[in-house]
Amino acid sequence: MNKEWSELNKTMQVQLKNRDTYCNGINTLSELRDQLMRTIISFREELSRNDFNAIPFINAEGYHSKTIAYSLWHIFRIEDIVAHTLINCDEQIFFSGDYQRRINSPIITTGNELVKNDISDFSKELDINELYSYISEVKESTEAILRGLPYEMLKQKVPAERREILQSMNVVSSSENAVWLIDYWCGKDVRGLIQMPFSRHWIMHIEASLRIRNKIRKQQ
Repeated sequence: MNKEWSELNKTMQVQLKNRDTYCNGINTLSELRDQLMRTIISFREELSRNDFNAIPFINAEGYHSKTIAYSLWHIFRIEDIVAHTLINCDEQIFFSGDYQRRINSPIITTGNELVKNDISDFSKELDINELYSYISEVKESTEAILRGLPYEMLKQKVPAERREILQSMNVVSSSENAVWLIDYWCGKDVRGLIQMPFSRHWIMHIEASLRIRNKIRKQQ
């Protein structure tokens, strides 16, 4: 893991545990996300459209077995679902912004159910410019939610009715590769959600995307 990202992530986790340092923890999280976002933006500046569909580690185990387009979709669909449906209980940016049509996505889910060539085929369908618009809106909306989140909420678990809402929306596939996400998210408190989908999850997939990018460069 990138040393600076790792240190910011560790610092944020410690700060979120204490009421006196909670606000500092949210600020540290914002700094980490801004750094990661700069890497995400660099993909758009450096890569061709076809590069976003490349899957050079198709038979590997791990996050690098995807495409960069898929990885970006996956990061921000998960964040949108968790931030808006499970934490804030309001409408996801994906739906309020009509992003399925705009991105030209054949799915509304996190994409966990897709494997190998399915991932590459899915990636080819996406409008990358609109995907980046979605990324920007989700990031901004999540950070607005976090800035308004009182410390007292950090230990709250996802209420049962929000789990039911999530299940009814069909934004998590019933595939065995995906359905476990519901139990995973709903088993965490709000602090646990902040520490995974909003931070560590970004790091893991962006580092995997950097590995994909570097492999693409070697092949060119």
